[in-house]
Amino acid sequence: MTYGIIGTGAIGGYYGAKLVKSGKEVHFLLHKDYDFVKENGLQIDSCDGSFHLDNINAYSSTKDMPKCDVVMVSLKSINNKLLKELLPPVLKEHTLVVLIQNGIGIEADVEKDFPNVELAAGLAFICSAKTEPGRVNHQCYGYINIGNYSCKNQAVIDTIINDFREAGVDANEVEYKEARWKKAVWNMPFNGMTVALNTQTDILLSNTNTLKLIKEQMMEVIHAAQACGVENIDEDFADKMIYNTIHMTPYSPSMKLDYDFNRPMEIYYLYTRPIEEARKAGYTMAKLEMLEAELKFLEETKSDGTKK
Repeated sequence: MTYGIIGTGAIGGYYGAKLVKSGKEVHFLLHKDYDFVKENGLQIDSCDGSFHLDNINAYSSTKDMPKCDVVMVSLKSINNKLLKELLPPVLKEHTLVVLIQNGIGIEADVEKDFPNVELAAGLAFICSAKTEPGRVNHQCYGYINIGNYSCKNQAVIDTIINDFREAGVDANEVEYKEARWKKAVWNMPFNGMTVALNTQTDILLSNTNTLKLIKEQMMEVIHAAQACGVENIDEDFADKMIYNTIHMTPYSPSMKLDYDFNRPMEIYYLYTRPIEEARKAGYTMAKLEMLEAELKFLEETKSDGTKK
């Protein structure tokens, strides 16, 4: 099975490199660091063991890439408008596109532009960053869940999971809607709060005031998910997420890094869309609506490249 990685950043770079290291055929689309990686390869600094890949299949355009059996999209969701141009060259009949992106409603929107393409969600539970060319810093965790959205061939899902496991990545199939909302239980509080308070995960949870607020925000996501028909999600899951975060490496989530490096933040799918979906189902996420407003303010006031 051949894999294509659209967006070789902290997530796509890590998972793609792990697959290559285990002997899988992987083709990487790069942007700013294409020339560097083409010449120097890809370095993975990992808590599970660092390694370097020379001479990877690196491309600056999908027009030069072969058609793939599985395409993993790990672009920021704010760049999904580019998929109309990026995806067609690498698609063949029954190619599965796995969207390793954060948020609610992503697959439904991509499906509008690609109604005949089979889709799945990739839910990455990983602390990873890429802050310099050709180097991924994997700090903690690393497992991935796959939620089938419209894939017609179960054997493809099974093969992806098996390939990940052979690569040393813990992978499992999960129910799509449940998985998206469970990921939001962590993403919605921590991404926004680290930006709004200019801090990291460990500081938020070591303070009794922000620990209480994080738990309340998590419960808003859980109640929203329940209103939207998600089962198998309750307060115990919030407690599990808090426990796991307390025991992981102090971390700046992707939205915090985007803000710090003056990149656009993924507000729509991480906040606006789930808030809208919850409201349609009759539930108001009051605290997270306030956080969304704060993030929009910060996004607009840094549009000139400065933080105010």
